[in-house]
Amino acid sequence: MKYNEIPHFSHPQHKLKFEYTETPFKCDGCKEVGIGSHYKCSICDYDLHTHCAIPSPSITHPFYTKCSFEFLPRPPGNVPRYCNACEKDVTGFVYHCNSCGFDLHPCCAKLPMVLNDGEVELYLYRKVGASCHRCGRKGRSWSYRSKCKKYNLHVACVKEMLVESWQEIYFGARNGNTRKLETRIPSLRGTLQNYHQKKSKGKVQKCSEMAALALQFVISAVLGDPTTLIAGVVGSLLSK
Repeated sequence: MKYNEIPHFSHPQHKLKFEYTETPFKCDGCKEVGIGSHYKCSICDYDLHTHCAIPSPSITHPFYTKCSFEFLPRPPGNVPRYCNACEKDVTGFVYHCNSCGFDLHPCCAKLPMVLNDGEVELYLYRKVGASCHRCGRKGRSWSYRSKCKKYNLHVACVKEMLVESWQEIYFGARNGNTRKLETRIPSLRGTLQNYHQKKSKGKVQKCSEMAALALQFVISAVLGDPTTLIAGVVGSLLSK
């Protein structure tokens, strides 16, 4: 459920308003990059993913059937923690299983099990035996895999494309440079073509186009807004 305006414990000074943006932002709750629907205090420039602004007190996940994850405003304990979905550090809001010690970023915890735009169907797996289209490695983090099983993308790899230089994305957007997102996303094109370099030129082109389309939806989901609208925004950036 979404509300136009909400109070939030992490920002008691002002209420947060529901907004939509095509400019990347840094979530002040989980400290991860976001885009699309979110809650914002324009006075303080304070942003929260929708999943961080209206979290569930506790959740379960089909990948961890024996776990119960509790929402926490900060990671428990004094040792560094990482997200079991994307393998990235947890530095803010988190879903934590006290009995198993597992942690999930709020947006990772709410990643759709299926992404479907009518043309491409992608299924979320805890582990995939096939190689990732970006890194070429197997295993690692959760992965999205196409129904035809030809396209695989680690959630961790997609995050790397976005998070390694989130400062550049975030501060570029703050300075009015909305095209900063391009510096992270189109880099997959060369990777895809290198990955399929043994195939004919026509097959490389087709495979790259299909994998890039799949990437649009994975990026949208990882950024906290798995909608066709945001996937289209990402797609327009990919095409420039």
